[in-house]
Amino acid sequence: MNYKCLIIDDEELARELIEAHIGQLTNFELIASCSSAIEASAILQKQAIDLLFLDIEMPVLKGTDFFKNLLHKPKVIFTTAYRNYALDGFELNAIDYLLKPISFSRFFKAIEKFKQQQNSYNQEYQTTVTTEKDDFIFVTKNRKKIRIDFAEILYIESLKDYIKIHLVDVSHTVKFSISAFEKELDSRFIRIHRSYIVNYHQITAFTKNDVEMGKVEIPIGESYKTIVEERFNS
Repeated sequence: MNYKCLIIDDEELARELIEAHIGQLTNFELIASCSSAIEASAILQKQAIDLLFLDIEMPVLKGTDFFKNLLHKPKVIFTTAYRNYALDGFELNAIDYLLKPISFSRFFKAIEKFKQQQNSYNQEYQTTVTTEKDDFIFVTKNRKKIRIDFAEILYIESLKDYIKIHLVDVSHTVKFSISAFEKELDSRFIRIHRSYIVNYHQITAFTKNDVEMGKVEIPIGESYKTIVEERFNS
């Protein structure tokens, strides 16, 4: 993917140097180079920006004040000729803080920091997407695919090679092992017995030996008592 960049600096030579540095990178696209925060604000209202190169000491409006007031903040690398502004930059979660004149090696190091942050974000997002489960499952019964909403399940009962899915108003017996079905469920379900899985949100009462789902009492298996106790006391 291409990362869209915007430069804001009142010094023309500083802008030209950063433009030249960006030109040596792949997958980085310079959208605009602005001499003031006011000029840049018009661009930011129309164009999504991934990375902002922002000078701190500028006339009319300082770069840090401009950035604080942005509603949608892109990632930012602050640039300045003054070392004493470093703390201000990092307090705003800047990727980096570059002192002028900016060498390409120092510029490239800041870019690598940005890319590492983007890669970490993408990995976290992909993990969330791939591990997120649906709120339902389709099971086969009498050659039909029947939708089972997890929120409607009271408990699941094992019947050798079959399971009986007990819902609020009805039950379905389907060919499915209880262990395989357990892998399809989300965190609201808890295995309390080798033959039973219950919907934690549907439990109306429990003791150390059983749980109640309305008028139904379901035993807690001896080997599951520690796991159940930890869950109920969490």
